[in-house]
Amino acid sequence: MDSPPNESQASLTTPYIVEPSSQHTHTLILLHGLGSNGPKFGSGLLQTGISSNGKTLPDLLPGARFIFPTAKRRRSSAFHRAKLTQWFDIASLDDPSHRSHTQLQGLEESYGEILSILNREAEEVSPKNVILGGLSQGCAMALICLLAIDFPIGGFIGMSGWLPLRHDIEPLVKERAEDSPSDEGNPFGDSDDGEEADEPVDPVVKVVSYVRDSLDIGDESPPSREASAILTPVFLGHGAADEKIRPELGKRAFETLKSIGFQVDWTSYEGQGHWYKIPDEIDDIVGFIRTKVGWTIGE
Repeated sequence: MDSPPNESQASLTTPYIVEPSSQHTHTLILLHGLGSNGPKFGSGLLQTGISSNGKTLPDLLPGARFIFPTAKRRRSSAFHRAKLTQWFDIASLDDPSHRSHTQLQGLEESYGEILSILNREAEEVSPKNVILGGLSQGCAMALICLLAIDFPIGGFIGMSGWLPLRHDIEPLVKERAEDSPSDEGNPFGDSDDGEEADEPVDPVVKVVSYVRDSLDIGDESPPSREASAILTPVFLGHGAADEKIRPELGKRAFETLKSIGFQVDWTSYEGQGHWYKIPDEIDDIVGFIRTKVGWTIGE
């Protein structure tokens, strides 16, 4: 848990927003961790997330609007049913796949809330000028959003997180046509009528379909590679000494996203616990925004 819950968080129903210091051209939507809130996470990141040249993110991105939503208060299975701000319920931080069915309602509700913010900002500055991401459970929630949306965005920044539903997603990616059993002797197999066998389904399509089905998201048309976020560049960073979210969970998220087809930058930070490393990780995020997302960074 990134911070202890408190009663004042119950009134935090609107996102914490820091407006740009110049004309609005870009937006970053960043999600807090378990038990925290938008103002606490947002103000902390923008004040303490300093690069090696002494600049903050608002200094480097004067045209960017920073949006930090706050999750609803939900009962936590991992903390004796205590009510705290969380994007979705989770039964075990050590093993996020444990009782993963308890996560679905929160994932679905939070996805709808985040999508409305994402759509609004994308309409204002275009999808390519929006970055989504988060820290810890915020990173996990944002990753599910990335897999569920039907359009690419400018970039994704995840810190000290994991990929929910990974244990169900990995087998979808690993399936290959050659792994399928032969149709010989199968009464439901294709007849020998000269027709070619169906092409194997793109892993991206399988994963998007699964995530959208899990979140009960209706589709007007079948998912496709084109109607996905697969072209979104991704940055994932994780402290090697993280005592709350095991570093291997972050590494597995990286490996799974890469196997789906995402272009992912992964960095492990020696000696760093459950937080972002200053200035190293901030420098890497700035470099990612400049080189992979393609935004102009101020000096």
